Parts: sequence; structure tokens; C-alpha cells
Amino acid sequence: MNLQRPNGSDVTQTGNRSKDVAPQSGLCSRCMDGCRGNCEVFKATFRGRELIYPGPFGDITAGGDKDYPVDYSHLNIHGYACGAKGLPKGVAGNPDTATFPAVDTSTAYGWDIKVPMAMPIFTGALGSTEIARKNWEHFAAGAAVSGVTIVCGENVCGIDPALELKNGKVAKAPDMDRRIEAYKKYWQGKGEILIQMNVEDTRLGVAEYIINKHKIDTIELKWGQGAKCIGGEIKVGSLERALELKKRGYIVTPDPTDPVNQKAFKEGAIKEFERHSRLGFIDEEGFYAEVARLRKLGFKRVTLKTGAYGLHELAKAIKWSSKAKIDLLTIDGAPGGTGMSPWRMMQEWGMPAIYLHSAAYEFATILKKQKERVPDLAFAGGFSTEDHLFKAIALGAPFVKAVCMGRALMIPGMVGKNIAQWMKNDDLPKSVGQFGSSVEEIFVCHEAVKKIVGAKEIKKLPLGALGIYSYSDKLRVGLQQLMAGARCFNLESITRNELMSLTDECSKVTKIPYLMESYRAEALEILKKK
Repeated sequence: MNLQRPNGSDVTQTGNRSKDVAPQSGLCSRCMDGCRGNCEVFKATFRGRELIYPGPFGDITAGGDKDYPVDYSHLNIHGYACGAKGLPKGVAGNPDTATFPAVDTSTAYGWDIKVPMAMPIFTGALGSTEIARKNWEHFAAGAAVSGVTIVCGENVCGIDPALELKNGKVAKAPDMDRRIEAYKKYWQGKGEILIQMNVEDTRLGVAEYIINKHKIDTIELKWGQGAKCIGGEIKVGSLERALELKKRGYIVTPDPTDPVNQKAFKEGAIKEFERHSRLGFIDEEGFYAEVARLRKLGFKRVTLKTGAYGLHELAKAIKWSSKAKIDLLTIDGAPGGTGMSPWRMMQEWGMPAIYLHSAAYEFATILKKQKERVPDLAFAGGFSTEDHLFKAIALGAPFVKAVCMGRALMIPGMVGKNIAQWMKNDDLPKSVGQFGSSVEEIFVCHEAVKKIVGAKEIKKLPLGALGIYSYSDKLRVGLQQLMAGARCFNLESITRNELMSLTDECSKVTKIPYLMESYRAEALEILKKK
């Protein structure tokens, strides 16, 4: 089992000189006086706190690469030779009706007023990171034409250079306006844009701004930064910007008002400042009061996203969400995968996804047995392929309605954007150019999207949107095939029985039977029949 040693990693742009490395510390077994680098200890000797974060910050997404003892690859999906669950009412299963293109991948979430989606996926929170800002039109249009939800993350208003405040509250937020309008422009009636809110957003009156100006239906509260335990960070490269963010109430480090740090910045030693969000503090009555306040403002739905906290916080999230009638609870397991959080925190903090999700199913089942309504759940934590979707939905069935995807839904948007630039520069890489030189030749889904948005609008559509649609379509078709093989023709028909554990340890964690025990009793009954 490789648990990924510290002190040398591509994400911090460091590496060991020695081919032999001490397992615990990650230090070279033979550390030489005079070594010219470049392990993390070496680099941190002169760059200090910069080594906490993945880099180059703002230009990458980074995913934790710790290999946990159990993960979703330790589950396999059952296939069956007969039967067909979930076909339309009145349709009998046979080779002509039970085909994989007939599988319905649509889903919906919400306590009373449901949000339909064409696929059981939605984006992770795309907030104040530079990656989210500069790629937003691609992400938003791609989610909209794909018929899925996009989550606009925290701090978007608070870091907007053009933000205007009145009595300490948001009066004008052009970047938030841009983000909402970019999604609505291509919205096809499925999915939605929902806005996240943290401590700073609450203080700035973001909820009031988006409901009054944009009539947004859904707002999301957040415990922690996704799969990490503190708020997300951004870095700024000017003293003036750092001072502005500190004035707006953010934690900015090193302190830009300190003359020592100002001098270090002017001399070039300090290259950038970090903006941090505050830690949230939750209590039960306060949570209910905030949910009630948001509903009173006019929000039709209130959702909650919680990170990879332990069982104590998980129980609170599920129980309190039930009592508050939260519309969707997203449970995000470790490791992290945004690139805006401390690297060692992403690697070493929190409950890994499959452990956390298994506990979430257990706790949800307890509530159900107590005759309490369980909120719709979504699982997050390193998902990228169609089998991940099936396994997550099955592991959490019948409570899980969708899977939240982070980097996997961002990458197609960035690739599509870059293809546009490469075409403009007549610099298509061979990996792309082998399929043609025009948009119509390169993007297999071009005509399908053209049918959705129209011949005129397809010419204006950001190419990253085509990328996300194409990737989503791959997930959809792949999921249809897996579901058909498991004889599940809609998402509601997927159960935990469709899974088997490949190891005893996985079975212990998930309570999914070990593969040599799965369906054993039924198999033996067949053999005993005369």
C-alpha cells in the first residue's frame, strides 16, 4: 500500500535527490551537505510558507494522491443474465425493450420543489479561485447545455475588484452578475445555478443581493472548504489588492499593513499575499435559524455542503438537515482536489470518501427506521468516471440522488477553451489535430449541441461548453451501459445489492458483501433444487 511520502511532490514542484527515501519523513536516506536541491525542506529553507500550497497557484487544480487502504476501486458491479428493473410502467423486459439506450439517467433533488437534471452529476463549488474565474463562461455554458447544476462557490462577491458596498453590504457585484447570467443564457430547463455562502458572504449580504437582483432559487450553506477543514485561499500579487481585501474583512497573510511585510514585498522577497476565509462555527439552533432566515428572504431551496469531518459532524449534518428540511446534503470525502488548499491538509486530513459515504448510508438508514425523512444526498470525493457514478449511487441507495464532481468536470472546460486558442494560433497539438482542424470535425458532439442552442448561437458558444457536454455524454452512455448490465433501467432501481466487495476490509467498511459471499445463499438454493 503506497501512502505517498512527504517532502517531494509534483504539486509543490519538489523532488528527492536520493533514490532511497526514509518512509516516514520523506527525507533522503543520504542527505548531503552541499546538495543543490530540490526537496521540500530544501525549497522551504528560502521560500518558507509558499511550500504549503500547490503551485503554480491559480494556474492549476491539484488532487490529493494519497492511496488509502480502501477506496471505490475495491467495489465491483454485479451483472445479471435476466430481469429488468425500472422500465416504464407497462413495459415488459425483453431483448427489444431492455436495451442500454433505453436506460433513463435523469434524476432530481429537493425536499418539496424538485430540481430535475438530465444526469446524476453536478459541479463542485467553483468560487473565488482564478481557475474558476477565468474559465467560468465555459463551465457555466457547459453545465447549462448538459442539463446539470453548477455550484458557484464562496467569496465571489468579496474578492471582486469592482465590488461596491453600501453600509458594509453588497450593492454591486459585477463578477457574480456575470456568473449567473452566463449560466442562465444557455439554461435548458434542467439543473440550476446555486450560490454558496460562507461566513464572509453572510456578513457581506450576498444572500440578499442574489435573491433581490437575480431571483436565484437555491442557496447553499457550507461547513468547511469541501473536503478540507478550513476556508479556501487565494493569492494576490499586489500590495494594494491585499490591503483592499483586508479592509473588506478578510484574513490576509502575511499582514499587508505591517511595514516589515510591505518592505519585504517591495524588495521582492514576498511575492504574494494569501486571502483566507474564517472558520465557521455551527450550533443546532443557529443552523435552524439561518435556514429559516434564508427561506424568509425568498429562497425556494436551501442546501448544505459538508466536508470530510468525522462521524460526530456527519451525524449533525444528516440529523439537522432532516429537521431543517434541507433540500440537498452534499458529503465530500477526502482527499481534496481544488488546488486552493494546503497540500498536506489535502493529503492527511479528514475521512476518505468511501469511509465517510458508508457511514452516511448507515446514519441515513437509522433516521429512516426512526420514521424521519432523510434529505436527498449527494456524494463527492474524487469521482471522474461512469463506474464511479454507479458505485456512489448504489452505495448510498436509495438516498443518493447525484454525484458532485470537482476537477473532472473542470478539465473538459479548460481543454475546450485551450483548443479554441490553439486553433486561433494554428497550433493544434497532434492529440487534437488527428481528428481534424475545424470545430465540427474535432468535437463529436457539435451537431447535438447545435440542435440544443441553435445554428446561430452555436457559433458564439464557448468551446469549453462543448467539451463539458461531450464529457457528460460519455459519462451518460457509459452509465447507461453499466446500468443495463445490472438490469437497472432507471436510477431509482439501483440498490446496494448491485455491488460486491473485492476485499474483506472493503466489506468491513461498506457492509457490502465480499464477492464470494454475495448472492451465495441464492446460488446454493439453485443447486439444491431437484
